[in-house]
Amino acid sequence: MSFIDVIIAIIYGIVEGISEWLPISSTGHMILLDSFLNLHVSEAFHELYLVVIQLGAIMAVVVIYWKEIWPFGIKDNKHPWKKEGIGRWVKADKFNMWFKILVACIPAIIVGVLFDDYLDELFYNYVCVSIMLILFGIAFIAVEKWVADKEPNVKSVDDISYPQAFLIGAFQLIAAVFPGTSRSGSTIVGSLAMGISREAAAKFTFFLAIPVMMGASLLKILKFEGEVTGAEIATLVIGMVVAFVVSWVVIKKFMAYIKKHSFTVFGWYRIAVGVLFLILGILGLVTMS
Repeated sequence: MSFIDVIIAIIYGIVEGISEWLPISSTGHMILLDSFLNLHVSEAFHELYLVVIQLGAIMAVVVIYWKEIWPFGIKDNKHPWKKEGIGRWVKADKFNMWFKILVACIPAIIVGVLFDDYLDELFYNYVCVSIMLILFGIAFIAVEKWVADKEPNVKSVDDISYPQAFLIGAFQLIAAVFPGTSRSGSTIVGSLAMGISREAAAKFTFFLAIPVMMGASLLKILKFEGEVTGAEIATLVIGMVVAFVVSWVVIKKFMAYIKKHSFTVFGWYRIAVGVLFLILGILGLVTMS
């Protein structure tokens, strides 16, 4: 493994850590990066790499929000399942939250398992990515203007209902089908439209990413066929570690930002990147391999 490969792996980790949590489409940015920086790995491992590197990013969410997502323990258990016995260790409110997350996962699980390869073949192209970047950029701007003077009905993750969770999952499905939509972008737009606060929308999106991204990585690993070299594994590990560190910083800064600002700036950014994508695609500078 050369020094250049290490640098490229670090850059991939940085881009993944930033773009995975901001509603700007990690897929679009990874495609752009891949068009100009090539990892020295096999084609089969490359497809695996772009998905499994997300595990580094998702671990940042797990560590940051561990106290909010771990459903067991007596300390700070304000909603025990039972007052006596082992039930005292079960946090009923956390289990309720996870059941909502599982409900939100249903649409993506069905489509992802059944049509993953077909959807990639049909929609994985620069035109689709560009259009979805632009369309959801416009959606962010429009929805933010619509909710600007409205008080959100839901201000915490715990207050999200099961029907709302399922609808959020339906919005996530758009990202599962159309590359460039952004998983976080689609769920946040849908959440804002339903009257969910920016902070609750972002946090639920982060929690929803845990089973979705772990499931997607597992699916890719199970489908992987071929040999893996030590250099390829090292490249992946470096990318995941960097993605974890960068994600930690980005999530902290992002949550602080949205407490005082809207998502409008991300809408304009998406539109600019979408236009850039179209131009580069027309010039033949974007590869979608």
